[in-house]
Amino acid sequence: MMYQSTRNSAVKVSAAQAITQGISREGGLFVPEEIPVLSAEELRTLVDADYVQRATCVLGKFLTDFSAEEVAECTRLAYATGRFRSEAVAPLHELETGKYVLELWHGPTCAFKDMALQILPHLMRVSAGKTSDGKEIVILVATSGDTGKAALEGFRDAENTRIMVFYPECGVSEMQKLQMATQEGNNVAVYAIRGNFDDAQSGVKAIFTNPEIGKLLADNGKMFSSANSINWGRLVPQIVYYVSAYCDLLKSGAIAMGDPINVSVPTGNFGDILAAYYAKKMGLPIAKLICASNRNRVLTDFIRTGTYDRNRDFYTTTSPSMDILISSNLERLLYDLCGRDDKAVSKMMADLSATGVYTVPAEVKAQVEELFAAGCCDDEQTADTIRQVYEKYGYLCDTHTAVGIYAYEEYRAQTGDTTPTVIASTANPYKFPASVLGALCAEATGDEFAKAEQLHEMTDAEIPAPLSGLRGKTPRFTDVCDKTEMRAVVLNALGITE
Repeated sequence: MMYQSTRNSAVKVSAAQAITQGISREGGLFVPEEIPVLSAEELRTLVDADYVQRATCVLGKFLTDFSAEEVAECTRLAYATGRFRSEAVAPLHELETGKYVLELWHGPTCAFKDMALQILPHLMRVSAGKTSDGKEIVILVATSGDTGKAALEGFRDAENTRIMVFYPECGVSEMQKLQMATQEGNNVAVYAIRGNFDDAQSGVKAIFTNPEIGKLLADNGKMFSSANSINWGRLVPQIVYYVSAYCDLLKSGAIAMGDPINVSVPTGNFGDILAAYYAKKMGLPIAKLICASNRNRVLTDFIRTGTYDRNRDFYTTTSPSMDILISSNLERLLYDLCGRDDKAVSKMMADLSATGVYTVPAEVKAQVEELFAAGCCDDEQTADTIRQVYEKYGYLCDTHTAVGIYAYEEYRAQTGDTTPTVIASTANPYKFPASVLGALCAEATGDEFAKAEQLHEMTDAEIPAPLSGLRGKTPRFTDVCDKTEMRAVVLNALGITE
């Protein structure tokens, strides 16, 4: 299977090249030439399989230049070596009949990004062996909170690899900031920027696609790659947990083979819900994809109107990982729905860059409306949802998961659709203790750890060891730079002079 660029369909690379390179040189994102099919018979064989076996099956269909042994090794090292606190890796929690929370935060950083970033270093290692000619791989990451820590943890001390993470100085929770600032490893670096996530993401993309910088790296035996979901190796593992969730519903008897489910996903960069779309294209019986946004509702408005407009106020919310106005992975969906018309996608992305706005053709808008529903909520509605879910079910969720639950409840009330629904739970509530305490009508006091203890005393919900273990750690990384200085910061860190 070869991979094409969304902005130049003539570009065709292997899976290994797509993963190592991260982004196409003209700025497009790599997508498979076709989406492989997962038959009902294959799905049936996965019902009694564990997560490693399910991942091996799904990933093997996309990574056709990897040997079966290489795929199996990558999945085993990621998911079967005690890195996840749940034996199921991504367990389902039933709130009530037909409503399930897919817990994606049992990994080492307590966020859903671990599901992909525990395997990406292994995929990168195998890919680099096939394509990089021994160059040192420099991973650049822009993060709105969770990707940064998960990438740092995944690539920590990885051979022949360096990783640099940029995050918005005032756009992540205190616990997320502490997770990144205290990261261990000899090949890691972390920088705060004065700006928001979109500034960090745009800065990373600009560095990636600059041919002069690329040549400087090549001349010094290095090459860029990415751990953001612009990298296909980050996105493809996320398909697995939707397949796994369906298998778990089959195994429990909650549904029968072929029964449809809905999926509700809190998302800002569109990668997590795009993975569900690809699972649907593979043949998984997903009926409706519910896209859940916070107050930065650019995706909700796009799905409802067909116009993407980032020219709006940017809000800092209690669900900071979704505080995004430029959703990179939407480009992959547009490429698919436009019949792989690279010129149409290139024009839309050029319009977005130049004016901040683009509108999709009527036929594409119709496809979006058929596939997706969209909902959003503000911080007050998010808090109300956390409190109501806890009071009704005794289940404690974080601020992002609450957005997904709210959007689902809103969709069900508006449509009457009672199809069994899986709601992606993207982070552990202890990553945002102050906001969760506030939702439960408690006054948060003290530092992040005091707040976590207070939340534990109120709810008896377990504090994950990776978070409690941060107490007393001294931050290693305290540098703050302007968004205009990112290029210089990267080159200086690599010891490269222009």
